[in-house]
Amino acid sequence: MNTIATGADRAQGTIDRGIQRAGTMPVDKYLPYEAVGLPDRTWPGRRAERAPLWCSVDLRDGNQALTDPMDIDRKLRMFELLVAMGFKEIEVGYPTASRDDHDFLRRLIETDAIPEDVVIQVMTPIRGDFIERTVKALEGARRAVLQVFNPTSEIQRRVVFRTDRRQTLGLAMDGAEQALKLQESIPGTEIFLQYAPESYTHTEPDFALEICNSVLDFWAPRAQHTLRVNLPATVEVFPPQEFADRIEYTHRNLAHRERTILGVHPHNDRGSGVAAAELAVLAGADRVEGTLFGNGERTGNVCLVTLAMNLFSQGIDPMLDLSDIDGVRRVVESCNQMPVGARHPWAGDFVYTSFAGTHQDAIAKGLVAREQSGQKIWDVPYLPIDPRDIGRDYQALIRINTQSGKGGIAHLLRTEYGIELPRRLQIDFAAVMQQVCEELGGEITGAQLWSHFEERYIRPGREAAHSREAAVTVPGTGSERWAELGRRALAAAGLDGFVQGVSVERAGEPLEAVTAFCELVVDSHSFWGVGIADPEDQAAALAVGSATRRALTAAEGDDR
Repeated sequence: MNTIATGADRAQGTIDRGIQRAGTMPVDKYLPYEAVGLPDRTWPGRRAERAPLWCSVDLRDGNQALTDPMDIDRKLRMFELLVAMGFKEIEVGYPTASRDDHDFLRRLIETDAIPEDVVIQVMTPIRGDFIERTVKALEGARRAVLQVFNPTSEIQRRVVFRTDRRQTLGLAMDGAEQALKLQESIPGTEIFLQYAPESYTHTEPDFALEICNSVLDFWAPRAQHTLRVNLPATVEVFPPQEFADRIEYTHRNLAHRERTILGVHPHNDRGSGVAAAELAVLAGADRVEGTLFGNGERTGNVCLVTLAMNLFSQGIDPMLDLSDIDGVRRVVESCNQMPVGARHPWAGDFVYTSFAGTHQDAIAKGLVAREQSGQKIWDVPYLPIDPRDIGRDYQALIRINTQSGKGGIAHLLRTEYGIELPRRLQIDFAAVMQQVCEELGGEITGAQLWSHFEERYIRPGREAAHSREAAVTVPGTGSERWAELGRRALAAAGLDGFVQGVSVERAGEPLEAVTAFCELVVDSHSFWGVGIADPEDQAAALAVGSATRRALTAAEGDDR
């Protein structure tokens, strides 16, 4: 088996490897996986072009992993959500495993709650009485997938069931025969047959293929409908590229492939369930089973929201409605009684939020550039999608703490208060807020940001009434008059300085007024003032008054 040299291996001789201690973990307890060996694999050269057939298993695999399994009311809310999102296949339970699963299935059927374009799925182990009871529970349903399964892995054959390959294959064939016999036993119910070799990832690839092909060879000449094989990564035990190789190996050699839907059921034990599912589809899988936000046994099932959003971000229709992703999350959290993590891909509270100053600056500039260009294609730094496409807004994109910079602060003032700060004022206020954040610790809200901005740059001007009066007596027009106003204010205050500049602009919502900015320079130090009023002359006078007041306060040794 080929191995990949690590950076440390390549640097041997130039780095003191003694720094990294070896032998602290009992690695000799574990063996590496045996690769299926597919040198002519084709999946690396493919790319996703459409969504696979999705099947939600929230109501079965997800539910059985909850500390407090869903009651019927919570299951109904989950089922209604899945239907509203656009799922066409939904696994609704394991009817012989619990009375709750059986009663929920009957409730759906008897209340006609299953839309005509939705196929429900039930599962049963290969035991004669279990298969019969499961099929009987489907009476009255329009269409359903009946999945029969038996464990096939070497460790389970050897330790759990004490059977060999021949006996394991015989059990699968017994189940296939009984499922076929019962397929037409319920008039008016169309049943699709699906076989799953449980613990597929622990099963020898050639044996898993042998069992699947034997079942398909038996069903194909006798069953009228499409056939199905579902390959579960019951436990994820090797990297996603190996899973893809095994799926392509099966895809190439699967009997009756033209009439068989090949599905996968990835889990996330190694943290690569999403990658495994995506590569499996490239390798030939038609269908993916998973849960919303990855709930499930141990580390969970593959997250269908992440898979669907990954496609959406590449311009591929995910065939699921995630336009209100927070609404979906709220229902799932309520039904599962488990929170979705704040950093969960695409849906967490923080996934479109930046605290770092350089990121904030790039996002803010990207949004402005997009607005000015009017381009359709989304292309904004650090934001792989437009948050508005999934029901979010831009308010939470940038949040302020000690890591933030001028770009983020300017963005918040622009988006929440309609004020576009001059660049030099951005730098001045960023330094102020850096000190504030360090003193207070944690995050600063938009309201707190505005309070500090108002106190430092706006409020002092309210005490400088003489500046407002001066506006009507100063000659000139526009910026000339405002600059002269600044010079007179400095002279009246007995300060030796000059006016760096006075500018005005109309603020957007919610202020909807003229905003003036004044920069005075006294003893090589800049002092900014901001005025908000109508008309322009009054706003400019307020800005000059604010800047002058700040300069006076500094001269008295108490600049805030």
